[in-house]
Amino acid sequence: MKKSVIFGALTVAGLAAGAAAAGTLDDVKARGKLNCGVTTGLVGFAAPDANGEWGGFDVGVCRAVAAAVLGDPKAVEFVPTTGKTRFTALASGEIDMLARNTTWTFSRDVDLKFTFVGVNYYDGQGFMVPKELGVSSAKELDGATVCIQTGTTTELNLADFFRSNNISYEPVPIETNAEAQQQYLAGACDVYTTDASGLAATRATFEDPSAHVLLPEIISKEPLGPLVRHGDDNWGDVVRWTLNALITAEELGVSSANIGEMSAGTNNPEVNRLLGSEGNLGEMLGLSADWAKNAIMASGNYGELFEKNIGENTPIGLARGLNAQWTDGGLIYSPPFR
Repeated sequence: MKKSVIFGALTVAGLAAGAAAAGTLDDVKARGKLNCGVTTGLVGFAAPDANGEWGGFDVGVCRAVAAAVLGDPKAVEFVPTTGKTRFTALASGEIDMLARNTTWTFSRDVDLKFTFVGVNYYDGQGFMVPKELGVSSAKELDGATVCIQTGTTTELNLADFFRSNNISYEPVPIETNAEAQQQYLAGACDVYTTDASGLAATRATFEDPSAHVLLPEIISKEPLGPLVRHGDDNWGDVVRWTLNALITAEELGVSSANIGEMSAGTNNPEVNRLLGSEGNLGEMLGLSADWAKNAIMASGNYGELFEKNIGENTPIGLARGLNAQWTDGGLIYSPPFR
């Protein structure tokens, strides 16, 4: 689920500029389907079930965009990407957007020519070890073997952490989360490091999750969110404001349970603008008046999406923490709908 430092930045940027020029919104409408890049499989965030049906926190964002644009949350082609292939897939136009727990960084924004439309999960890099190792801090990992996804900023963060603490490690390179899980459980590495949310999701799939511990250190800032290509501001606005609609809906108390009633009109002007009973926000985006209503109905508001897929009552068991609404002491915050 991690973030790549990709080869050929100029080539990727050139691909991005060419693909964006066509007008992604028009392309998606004409195609009748959204092509959304996701991870190769991370339970809770993006993974297919036994029937091949994709579900998860990031998948919910893809479905919300499809519902906003096409009126159908199922009109999505999910394209699995690795840490190495995701940016090329987006730059080349193979996918319309990437929702793959990707960290917003300077170089990805400026050098690779991508536009991050917001943050849907504030995270940080952590460490998981077998309980039997008897380690209680990452600073005790001198000489450890560490499973790490290649071509990712995780590699850079790891090198910085061990260097600053004057300890050594031996990297065990892996390509996907599934490979990391296999290698870690087989004892090929002492430690697995990636985003803390990814570690929690991976541990939840183990036969005995209690036999593995997440160490207390969080060694980086990892603001994760969906991204699109530079140069297509209209499409960027569509994806950005769809995410904002999910966030604002939770803040304003609009949920999948009451949205039918509230879309008929309320005493709150912002709710009315959001759901299309007042104003012309949908027209400004090139979408129908009920675009945000459709997006929210796809998988629920931001809080519903979180709790259903990765929240404290799921096997992954993540607390809201930094991902609580700003009104509850978190960092989740949307600009106003006006």
